[in-house]
Amino acid sequence: MASMDDLKLRIQQLEAELAQERSGKGAASGRQKIDKMSSEVVDSNPYSRLMALKRMGIVDNYERIRDFTIAVVGVGGVGSVTAEMLTRCGIGKLLLFDYDKVELANMNRLFFQPHQAGMSKVEAAERTLREINPDVKFETHNYNITTVDNFQHFMDRISKGNLNEDGPVNLVLSCVDNFEARMAINTACNELSQHWIESGVSENAVSGHIQLIKPGDTACFACAPPLVVAENIDEKTLKREGVCAASLPTTMGVVAGLLVQNTLKYLLGFGSVTHYLGYSALQDFFPTMSMKPNPNCDDSFCRKRQEEFKKLEASRPKEVEVEKVEEIVHDSNDWGISLVDETNPEDLKSNPTPELGEGLSYAYDKPSETKQDTTETVDETEQSLDDLMAQMKQL
Repeated sequence: MASMDDLKLRIQQLEAELAQERSGKGAASGRQKIDKMSSEVVDSNPYSRLMALKRMGIVDNYERIRDFTIAVVGVGGVGSVTAEMLTRCGIGKLLLFDYDKVELANMNRLFFQPHQAGMSKVEAAERTLREINPDVKFETHNYNITTVDNFQHFMDRISKGNLNEDGPVNLVLSCVDNFEARMAINTACNELSQHWIESGVSENAVSGHIQLIKPGDTACFACAPPLVVAENIDEKTLKREGVCAASLPTTMGVVAGLLVQNTLKYLLGFGSVTHYLGYSALQDFFPTMSMKPNPNCDDSFCRKRQEEFKKLEASRPKEVEVEKVEEIVHDSNDWGISLVDETNPEDLKSNPTPELGEGLSYAYDKPSETKQDTTETVDETEQSLDDLMAQMKQL
């Protein structure tokens, strides 16, 4: 049995090991443990990442997710949860853009932790996400994309920031909370012809939406702008004192889930990617719609992409639908029996059918009814009955 002195010594050793692990000396060993754990998950757990999609026959190769790069603009309520979901799905690379710092008021974001208060959101997000999945590559940018200098750098990273640093990202996800930033993303993506998905949560925090934008094909954010954008109103004047918009974590989680779900469908090519999907928590209502681009859009690059899309559609060969007549084949027909239509077209003309309502048709045309005289007659003769009987006996 250990003495009291031995127990105290053991406690001191454990405290020293814990302090060392929290320091820089223990960081390397901790990283090795995480890397080992990650490899074990990939190798030994058949349901890691998106394996379920392959097991259920939804996608052929779920591991393609590691080849894609996603840019997430805005690491707030929706953006932080979106980045975490993509990290857990095993995305190849994440570009994170934001310029805010973590505050204690952000603890309802399902992601940030109290000890991260004061850190930039992108730095705090990267640290947390690396612990979740160290296989993902991260690139963080702590700046406001709406300024002139930062906007040019933002466009450069969108156009060249893929996994191999030699091409554009696969998709841009807008998770910002102001119209100015949305317009900046819209301008950049229209100029680069970059597909992106816009998302948002209403100020009352009980509704939200996502919208897929393909420059030239679907309406961009400037094609049907909100009133605050259309009338050039400074949105800062709309802020109400003491009101934190989009502060309900459940609504943000739902919108982030819809955003990532459609991102996976877009990247892996399964299901149909919605053009617009709304969410109203009060009625559990999910409206959908599709909006075509505005030919008179204020964005010149949007109008340019529309012309390019029209030319592309015109150059594609038109498919001519040929109606296929299915031949009826019987299992066995040893006697060569076949059915032949003996209907006379002239009879159909004299037997018109009544008109049916829209969407209805007859299965076949009824032939005209012709009256047949079934009375048997014989020709008159001068022979007697005896003569006729004699003739019949001679037969």
